[in-house]
Amino acid sequence: MQLGVHVVRFPWVGGREEIGAGLARLGYATESIGAVAISVVDHYLGSPMLGPVDLPVVEGYTTLGFLAGHTRYVRLRLLVSGVTYRHPGLLVKIVTTLDVLSGGRADLGLGAAWFEREHTALGVLFPPLSQRFERLEECLQIAKQMWGAENGPFIGRHYRLAETLCSPAPLSRPHPPIIVGGGGEARTLLLVAKYADACNLLAANPSVLAHKLAVLERHCDAVGRDFHTIRKTIVYGGDLLTTRKYDKFVTLTARCAGLGIEEVCVVPSGPRPEDWIRRHCGKVVQRLADLGPE
Repeated sequence: MQLGVHVVRFPWVGGREEIGAGLARLGYATESIGAVAISVVDHYLGSPMLGPVDLPVVEGYTTLGFLAGHTRYVRLRLLVSGVTYRHPGLLVKIVTTLDVLSGGRADLGLGAAWFEREHTALGVLFPPLSQRFERLEECLQIAKQMWGAENGPFIGRHYRLAETLCSPAPLSRPHPPIIVGGGGEARTLLLVAKYADACNLLAANPSVLAHKLAVLERHCDAVGRDFHTIRKTIVYGGDLLTTRKYDKFVTLTARCAGLGIEEVCVVPSGPRPEDWIRRHCGKVVQRLADLGPE
């Protein structure tokens, strides 16, 4: 089991003047304890699940580009970009650029988007849910085409690209890993089976995970995909690490590893999240590395 760090708040002491320096320290701390990835939440406004919408939030890919310059080996990703946030062709170009400049460390994280207020606030189209899933599938198809040998047109219901040329090509081979986030059983997990290299599930409850993974395996069987070729990751936002219940955290993640989960992304807290990472993640990262699927 590998450990990743998922940044959802930007609360550094000193306010906005310290966000850049704090992120640089966070990158160093994450690598120093042996974690494998840094992911950042992707929103225009503060998420209502985390607090007031006017909480500081920074643009996702600008942030990952900054982190690329302050890290050496961790993978860099957004968990996850709403498909509505950026035009698919531009999104693939952005991720490709991040991959090239970081030495092949970019992932593409995608979801259907859900936060209507941030779209309305900045004048961004927020279609009905069914259309957002249609757009998500087309975006995944565009990414595959732009990162493949075919650079001709893409003609979809929602997006039309006259060319899908992407030069320079990404350093990651065959392309930056595609992660689809969410646990919707009818549509999200079907898109994982059809297009993704990895899934990211918010649930850390082993019984819920077992059910979601069983649904994903059925989708894989239906589309002719090898279930075991999909990397399974989760986000853990609980307080077992903060409250120093390290044994309970390792026991929980061991159960998840037994289901096939390969990476757990933990959410640092407090006004100096880099200190939280050193204090708590350093206590468990090697113990997680000793876990494996049963």
